Amino acid sequence: MDGRDVNPELAPSGGGAADPLPRVGSNRRIVAGLLAVIAGSLLFVAAQPRLYQAFCEWTGLYDIDRAQRVAASALPARLVTLEFDANSHDNGLRFRPEITSLAVKTGDIVHVTYRVENTRNTTVIGQAVPSYGPQHAGGYVKKLDCFCFKQQTFAPREVREMPVVFVLDKTLPDEVNTVTLSYTFFEVPAGSVASSAGSAKGRM
Repeated sequence: MDGRDVNPELAPSGGGAADPLPRVGSNRRIVAGLLAVIAGSLLFVAAQPRLYQAFCEWTGLYDIDRAQRVAASALPARLVTLEFDANSHDNGLRFRPEITSLAVKTGDIVHVTYRVENTRNTTVIGQAVPSYGPQHAGGYVKKLDCFCFKQQTFAPREVREMPVVFVLDKTLPDEVNTVTLSYTFFEVPAGSVASSAGSAKGRM
């Protein structure tokens, strides 16, 4: 039998057996590449917090150590209810706060206003005297501005709004949740004002 009589359909079978080898190598490279990408992503996620912290510290966007020091040294603020009251001592002054209560945080600057109306047809000179409830809370009210600092002169039928600016100290005892700030206006006799002015001139 001549070798050329071999069935031609069987001849390519030897060449086809070598085809799967390149495909297996290609698949292995793809899998290796995907595993490398996954491993890199996991490493990036694990390192991201430290990288972000280092970036923020370098740029000054967020100083973690400084924030921790401030939080450790500063007393926490807390809510306290303020109540306001006003009285006049038979002097013709109609005296009241614009608001009667207010919730504030310790350490914040508080602005409130009192309204005074002189109901007389004559001038009234008065001095406001503060009181607090509870009484020891007065030591924690740090006033920045107040009409009670000096005597006030009201013209006949005058209406005036007067501010009070203060800070409630953060060291206010924890058992004190409500602080009442009350003022009473007392009339100052004209003679005593004149004598005080004369004494001041004598000392000059």
